[in-house]
Amino acid sequence: MSHSFGAFASVCRSQFGTMVYEVKGKVFLVTGAANGIGAWFVKYVSEEDPKYVAILDVNENLGVELQNELNSKYGANKAKFYKCDVTDEEQLFSIYKSVVDSQGGLDVVVNNAGIMNDSLQTYKKEIAINMTALVTSTLKGLELMRKDHGGRGGCIINISSVAALHPSPIFPIYFATKSAVLQFGNCLSDDIYYSRTGVRIISMCFGVTDTALYANLGSFDQDIAQAIPEKVKAYPTQKVQTASRALVEAYKNGENGSVWLSTSEKPVKEITDVVKKAYGMLTELVFN
Repeated sequence: MSHSFGAFASVCRSQFGTMVYEVKGKVFLVTGAANGIGAWFVKYVSEEDPKYVAILDVNENLGVELQNELNSKYGANKAKFYKCDVTDEEQLFSIYKSVVDSQGGLDVVVNNAGIMNDSLQTYKKEIAINMTALVTSTLKGLELMRKDHGGRGGCIINISSVAALHPSPIFPIYFATKSAVLQFGNCLSDDIYYSRTGVRIISMCFGVTDTALYANLGSFDQDIAQAIPEKVKAYPTQKVQTASRALVEAYKNGENGSVWLSTSEKPVKEITDVVKKAYGMLTELVFN
């Protein structure tokens, strides 16, 4: 793993023993940022004087409200809301261009938009948001930030889940998308990319968090659908503020390829070594 962090690292070291990456002066783009974890993440980073925060979401009312709140508190034009359906590539890329053109570059992308609904009416949209749009946004962010193409390096954080860490029959499609996000990060963070791009790829696994994600659950199987409320209750929960603080810590302390866990109101924990060990055991089955 490369340790050439350049201008993104301060001279400080964190409790995790890693270099601390600063928020101050950075340009952020966050999807699914009008409410829930995304909104609180935007609020927390705004306390540390970023240059600019782009708030992407489909909820215009909440997005404009958050934009106005932040600009009133921290100064005009520090934050801007962009109404965006992340599955609309043309719309998404147009916003990326607007941010880069107006701010002279981009430093941090957080792909936070997601839904959890395995119903027959919604599962294709779930895959499109949770995985396809996340990959599209990641590749666009990588293209714009990579050092070997004239960028200044940066960081992309993709939101996975505890759903990537264990199997469950309740939401097989949702669990599949979040497992894909984790493996995507494992592969894309290899030094064959990072040594040239200077863009950190970080994966964040959240446990059940008190957000709107759980307000519209569904299944393709009606018997399973009836059991969902009780099954979800079996998981330990955490406040949205706890998860959002954890996300800030992952950005500040996460090296390229790192995986982080935030669940059960516990302090955020880096689980990179555990994930590598698990995949290492599976890899042995392939090559040995």
